[in-house]
Amino acid sequence: MEKTGVIFDIKQFAVFDGPGIRTTVFLKGCPLRCMWCHNPEGLSYKPQLMVSPNGCTDCGSCRLVCKHPDGCMLCGDCVRACPARLRKICGERMTVEALTGKLLRDREYLEMQGGGVTFSGGEPTGQPEFLLNCLKELRTMHRAVETSGYCRTDIFKNIIDELDYIIMDIKIADDEIHKIYTGVSNRIILENLEQVKKSGKPFRIRIPVIPGVNDTEENYRLTAELLKGAENLEMVELLPYHKTAGAKYSMVGRAYAPDFDVDREPVLETSAFENAGICCHKM
Repeated sequence: MEKTGVIFDIKQFAVFDGPGIRTTVFLKGCPLRCMWCHNPEGLSYKPQLMVSPNGCTDCGSCRLVCKHPDGCMLCGDCVRACPARLRKICGERMTVEALTGKLLRDREYLEMQGGGVTFSGGEPTGQPEFLLNCLKELRTMHRAVETSGYCRTDIFKNIIDELDYIIMDIKIADDEIHKIYTGVSNRIILENLEQVKKSGKPFRIRIPVIPGVNDTEENYRLTAELLKGAENLEMVELLPYHKTAGAKYSMVGRAYAPDFDVDREPVLETSAFENAGICCHKM
């Protein structure tokens, strides 16, 4: 049993992560490397130091207290020393008991609001045992997941069996283009989509719409074909790319260099889905 997981945020009063008002738990770690990722702090599975360059006066307080100049050990000394509070440790190890106990305290309120708890990321299925154990402890709450669907099919089935609601990304329908922009094949994702369609669980599909990448008539048509006739599909949501996606990369020591025009407005076109009898919203 996986008794601990790594969480990088818990957001209360979330209204876009499933039905009603919800608490969303963000698990660290993701096997994809989408060029447009707006949560680079969620890519690594481990806690890491996050440093904002904005407002730094190079006062030297962080260097003065550092005992590990050859490699950060996440002791937190520099975080506490920074007078401008520009440093933080992103990622906290939590036990199943600690996390679910915290979430269950809000069960009655969330239930009255028609909501529950949603696990997001990163990619929440990247910590499968921890996620499954949490879901089992939260069976008295409405449980949802936001997932890329990139997960071993047997593990994915065990997870969706424990869920009440599924939010799944279909980023790009064409496998070769998917590999270029996410670093992985979409084959296993589409296999898991079929599991979701057959599960009987209500679900929605989200498409992060990236200019010049997947905002084409062809991609919309192919995606609509994948979803046509899915009885438990509630809606498709088109989420437009925002230029702020790259703002946090330097904070975790990563470079942001997308291979598309970040200044171009993405094309949000719903007709392919409407023609297939699928409810589609621009977000």
